[in-house]
Amino acid sequence: MRDLAGGFRYLVSGQRWVVGHGRWLGFGLLPGLVSLLLYAGALIALGYGADDLTAWATPFADDWSSPWIGLFRGFLTFLVFSLGLFLAVITFTAVTLLIGQPFYESLSEQVDRSEGGEVPESGLPLWKELLISARDSLRILARVVLYGILLFALGFVPVIGQTVIPALGFCVSGFFLTQELTSVALQRRGVGLTDQLALLRGRRMLALGFGVPLVLSFLVPLVAVFLMPGAVAGATLMVRDLTGAAGDADDADDQADGPDEVAAAAPGTTPAGPAPGFGPPPVMGGPDTGKGRNPYSTPA
Repeated sequence: MRDLAGGFRYLVSGQRWVVGHGRWLGFGLLPGLVSLLLYAGALIALGYGADDLTAWATPFADDWSSPWIGLFRGFLTFLVFSLGLFLAVITFTAVTLLIGQPFYESLSEQVDRSEGGEVPESGLPLWKELLISARDSLRILARVVLYGILLFALGFVPVIGQTVIPALGFCVSGFFLTQELTSVALQRRGVGLTDQLALLRGRRMLALGFGVPLVLSFLVPLVAVFLMPGAVAGATLMVRDLTGAAGDADDADDQADGPDEVAAAAPGTTPAGPAPGFGPPPVMGGPDTGKGRNPYSTPA
């Protein structure tokens, strides 16, 4: 439960960061506005055409008597639109990040810069970053479609199809939404998609605490656009703790203070560090051996 609440705190912290840096809030709104217009048009078209699509897909029900044909096709229409909305929520972030790659890359770098420590850079040209983002987004989309089809089929099961399955759908959406948002900062750190997923699976509840509230808020029109900049900032803050960047920044501050200042600390006090459960695993080996080093941390 602590990780679940911790993920939500990262989301709130990201929103606070962009509010405190108003220029970056406006800077990050532009890609979301473009994506919103595209998705609004697609969902409106789906809403108008879902009835015809359902009727075309169920010709065997043409001879059914009323009200059964209406109830059956109405339920299928609802499921089709729900599936479209589910895919829209999942792919909205990927498309927005792809459209706004230069915007969100700069925003994420600024978050790293404002929090101290090293500011990782991928060193790749923009076209290659866009290519990697598009490729990874397609790989994630393939996973989401598989989950979506499975959940769509389970939606026909009485009771759990109307209770448990929607909850699972939000959890799946939240996890992959977190992956999409953290990929901005992780890609700059040279972490590939496979390692990104492994990192988040190791802190699944943290990812859900961040992503599920965001998915729920994205269901409200226009909210996604205004929350996207803060979501990128919050995801960057999460990545800093998961990869140990925040701890490295603290160590750099301690070294800058010098031994006299460190020695002057009050007896019995404990040096500040990441909150329990948020930081990287403890380092068990020395710098020469490399044992116990966090594989996701940025080299010095």
